[in-house]
Amino acid sequence: MGFDGLLVSEIFHSLQGETSRSGLPFIFIRLTGCNLRCTYCDSAYAFKGGQRMGISEIMSKIAPFKTRQVLLTGGEPLLQRQTPHLVTTLRAAGYEVSIETHGEISIETVVQSARIILDIKTPSSGMCRGGFRKNLPLLKATDEIKFVIASQSDYDWARSIVTDETLPTQEILFSPVILTKNSPGTFPGIEPQWLAEQILSDQLPVRFQLQIHKYIWGADRSGV
Repeated sequence: MGFDGLLVSEIFHSLQGETSRSGLPFIFIRLTGCNLRCTYCDSAYAFKGGQRMGISEIMSKIAPFKTRQVLLTGGEPLLQRQTPHLVTTLRAAGYEVSIETHGEISIETVVQSARIILDIKTPSSGMCRGGFRKNLPLLKATDEIKFVIASQSDYDWARSIVTDETLPTQEILFSPVILTKNSPGTFPGIEPQWLAEQILSDQLPVRFQLQIHKYIWGADRSGV
């Protein structure tokens, strides 16, 4: 008989560092495994390893945290077969569920039960493959689309999608990748002020965001 749970990299309680829920207490369930290798990935430790956990075990683990907000992240959470079952169980227990996904895997089984944060990969990621497009028609107005901006070319590419296509979500997020001496991979990196000024100059209908957890706790595993 095969294992009927999930491979979990970590579970923790922290402040949401991104999205329209930024600053709110969240339970983070980081699942192991990803089929992409983005140059600026800050959670490569979740590619492998982790702990096998049944869904009931996961529910017991999160019960002490006094918040009803849960984020499933990774890695790529939709790679695991039992993720939709976990979402259903969380919802039945009264949790509000968000899922951060790269969009290369169909969201159809979870989109009606969770708030989707679709992280569209920009050219600097090295993983800009266009697979997200099949998921765009499935998104709800209450979902969110995220672009991680690491260069001028990333910004120009993301701007063209925002201005030339009809995106179904009310929230579109632009997040800068800030180059530091400890940054993973090789990518240009940008200054937050530059990105903010570009958004204002072009009058884009997007939300500028910083990963606030990294300003609070540093560039470690805290937050998402």
